[in-house]
Amino acid sequence: MFSDCVIMAGGSGARLWPASGNGRPKQFMPLPGHKEKTFFHAALDRAVAVTNGDDARIIVVAGRAHVPYIKEICAGYPKGRLRRITLIPEPKAKNTAAAVACAAVFAERSPGAALPDGAPRCMLVLTSDHIIEPEADFAKQARALAPLVRQGGLAVFGIPPRYPETGYGYIETAGSARDGVFAVASFREKPDRVSAEKYLQAGNFFWNSGMFAFRTDFILNEFRENAAGVLSPFEKLAAPVPDRNRDGSGLNVLENWQGLDAAYDKTEQVPFDIAVVEKCRNVIMAKAAFDWHDAGSWDEYVSLLPIRDENVFSVGSSSCFVDSPVPVGLCGVDDLIVIVRNSENGELSGVLVAKKGETQRVKEIAGLIEAGNGKKAKQPTDF
Repeated sequence: MFSDCVIMAGGSGARLWPASGNGRPKQFMPLPGHKEKTFFHAALDRAVAVTNGDDARIIVVAGRAHVPYIKEICAGYPKGRLRRITLIPEPKAKNTAAAVACAAVFAERSPGAALPDGAPRCMLVLTSDHIIEPEADFAKQARALAPLVRQGGLAVFGIPPRYPETGYGYIETAGSARDGVFAVASFREKPDRVSAEKYLQAGNFFWNSGMFAFRTDFILNEFRENAAGVLSPFEKLAAPVPDRNRDGSGLNVLENWQGLDAAYDKTEQVPFDIAVVEKCRNVIMAKAAFDWHDAGSWDEYVSLLPIRDENVFSVGSSSCFVDSPVPVGLCGVDDLIVIVRNSENGELSGVLVAKKGETQRVKEIAGLIEAGNGKKAKQPTDF
């Protein structure tokens, strides 16, 4: 078991515009095929499954604008479980290195940080926007990884690639696996199509899941050595004082951690992979023994949904996916994804028309809309 589990719940989910955005990003959207359970629900369930006991903690790092959504979701959990959860509201988005550094400092300095047996705190970092099934298989593999992490070093879950994906980072392994665990030779950033095809054929490359495990004292030393500009502002913070949710639920919301705003102003904005992971000298990879989907693009998301024919009227068209609250007509077109969304007040929020295979570029569209409006595009809350 891990003493700490971090859920990174920031980000805007712009690749799933117009259903996801800064107002209500992907992690608070329903899982494909579910009306009530969100991506964040699933991440929280995974965190509970890999931590145990009164000393184990779940640390959620998310934007301040998303605190109401997290409180709403957490309200459905038993009070005893909620008392193990701490929510750190980020005053601004500074990418994943800042989120991990902040969580690690909290884990080491918060009241009750010392474990009764004097053992080091071991942390598992999860994302809040993935689909992992079965949960029991993931939890079993994560628990088996904990003793290796306790010895020092960093572990990452690698996903066997199913096709030459250009939207993910890759992990190159070295040598043979031992109980499903490989030594890591290198990390590769998102490749072009030709490189992705070579990685797939090579057989020793895996998708980087973005889920990491380490001792907190180890990762803080790695930050000091490789990314001091990220960690230094957080190390100057005073020990956090519990700031319990006013409704008495037991959820610990650090809305008044003194100095946190200034720390986020000063910290560097860089991904955790680039700042620390790729520079670590002792890295292992666990080959995933579970099904994993990022669902970070509409191509991936709709592949997990049943075909919908409500409000769709097609003439001479084929292989199109439409999700819309209003009628959509398709005439002589193929391989399109059409998404129509309304905002809370019923006004049209946005329309996406994309060719299948091109939806990794939707983030560019969201950026163009934001720049064109001079403000954040209106975002929906229904899906």
